[in-house]
Amino acid sequence: MDLVITVKEINGHCPTYKTGDSFTLKAGYQLVSDTAVCMHGLASLMPYYNALRVSEPSQWGLDGKEDKTKAYIHCPDPCEYTRGGTVIFEITKIK
Repeated sequence: MDLVITVKEINGHCPTYKTGDSFTLKAGYQLVSDTAVCMHGLASLMPYYNALRVSEPSQWGLDGKEDKTKAYIHCPDPCEYTRGGTVIFEITKIK
């Protein structure tokens, strides 16, 4: 299974992403993107990406309120203190 990671929301200002940007993780290890990928955001995904490929987001407490098939995580930027932006990522499993 592949994962599509989409920028769902940005709180503050992110110098890398715009809402709607996305990238794909193919076969569990290949990052495919037409846009820049932030290493801080990628680091927040690292603990979960392989588990989300083979299981449901609810098993990890990452499922959405409305759509239980999608997972949600955010980057670690504390935007209120850094003048940066905290990005909320929506993760969708595709076949």
